[in-house]
Amino acid sequence: MTPDRSMGKRPSLLQLVAGLPAQLIALVKIEVEQAKIELKAKAISAGIGVGMLVLAAMLAFFAFATLVATAILALTLVFQPWLAALIIGVALLVLAAIIGLVGVRLLKKGVPPVPTAAIEGLKEDVHALKGEGRYEY
Repeated sequence: MTPDRSMGKRPSLLQLVAGLPAQLIALVKIEVEQAKIELKAKAISAGIGVGMLVLAAMLAFFAFATLVATAILALTLVFQPWLAALIIGVALLVLAAIIGLVGVRLLKKGVPPVPTAAIEGLKEDVHALKGEGRYEY
């Protein structure tokens, strides 16, 4: 039953009540879809953050394993061997720290994977059903 608005009639209370279940089902479906979209975005952000942390760890490992010896040997021509090793080690740790901090920042964007916007929308819907607060008809 659809209300006849073409003739300027307002729907009766019975018509309004009869249409309520369909409207509630549609509302719940929209809220669930919004939650899915939000969770997907947070999962993608968390995945990128984890990937960057893995990349930072791999870079730190391979850089430390392959370039350290070469750089230290090159710097021993100018500095004492211990000082050359210290300079190279600190430089590589600074690079790994920068990449790791960027990865942690991206990881924090997606954690916790809670659809906060969808939850707020549901709370507003509940308040509207109760007749509390401001809402559109």
